[in-house]
Amino acid sequence: MAELLQFFQTTGFAHFHWSYLAMIIVGLFFMYLGITKNFEPLLLIPIGFGMVLGNMPGTFGIYHEGSVLNLIYQGVRTGLYPPLIFLGIGAMTDFSTLIANPKLILLGAAAQFGIFATFLGSILLGFTVAEAGSIGIIGGADGPTSIYLSSQLAPHLVGPIAIAAYSYMALVPVIQPPIMHLLTTPKERVIRMKAPRPVSKRERILFPFAGFLVTVTIAPEASILLGMLFLGNILKESGVTERLANTARHALIDSVTILLGLAVGASTRADVFLRIESLQIFALGAFSFCIATFAGVLFAKLLNVILKEKLNPLIGAAGVSAVPNSARVVHQTGQKYDKKNYLIMHAMAPNVAGVIGSAVAAGVILGILGG
Repeated sequence: MAELLQFFQTTGFAHFHWSYLAMIIVGLFFMYLGITKNFEPLLLIPIGFGMVLGNMPGTFGIYHEGSVLNLIYQGVRTGLYPPLIFLGIGAMTDFSTLIANPKLILLGAAAQFGIFATFLGSILLGFTVAEAGSIGIIGGADGPTSIYLSSQLAPHLVGPIAIAAYSYMALVPVIQPPIMHLLTTPKERVIRMKAPRPVSKRERILFPFAGFLVTVTIAPEASILLGMLFLGNILKESGVTERLANTARHALIDSVTILLGLAVGASTRADVFLRIESLQIFALGAFSFCIATFAGVLFAKLLNVILKEKLNPLIGAAGVSAVPNSARVVHQTGQKYDKKNYLIMHAMAPNVAGVIGSAVAAGVILGILGG
């Protein structure tokens, strides 16, 4: 009996608590959304499985010093994974539509209003200034940037902030279309924009150099994120480092995505994660994402007041940096009203501008609050 009792003490049953079960169910739900609904499966499946793994009773989880999960989590805690993700994103990104129509960068900038609105909301809810800065960046809909900033300013909130950011990135097809429909008229939704001009190879090569110099001058604290983003793009556009670009946009980013998703999911251990502040962060994340979408669409409508060639205001919703999901949702929404209207190429311009904008915003916040 003593041996049986000792065996029982080593099993998960002896350490069971309802809170672990609740988090396991949430993890399974994330995996369900990824597998059956195809909501960002590359993110939700590793995160969901990580939540299940991290909440198995009696296991050595992320918060157990020296465990394997703890070692994997160091890439999140130290901010190592986000720059590697940015390198892969840069190697996958085509900035041609932004180069061809540079005024669309304003839509990416407008969508960052959600960051600063949520910053103020977080302060009102009683979070510290550093915590509020970390929570606010969720409004950029940029998971890697959210993780990087929170790891520098509020490491104890990395888990809920990362989960909130990636959750809302995955729910772009659910959150954004109703807002786009609310803010636009039937006439605006069917505006057809002129095809962007062809962009030369020289322009595509020079853009990442110019972009790096300008953005890092504005936000030096974001130099590692912006540097890796533009380095990845140089590898792609130079035409002489295709092997490196191919590795960055496939093997590297896929490997880091698995580790990042697993670590973020496993960080949601019930005894650490289930707190009122986590629910507040989720609520603020939803608020920030909605505000960012509102700001992007409304600013596109404002530009139409002064522009001769009108913009389809739906593309303003792509100013959040959920690449390329948000641009794809804009295109699909537009085609519901005009099946021959192809918005994807136009929506990609504010979408990639949003990636740059959220990184710059993070750098500004880190520069002000990090000191």
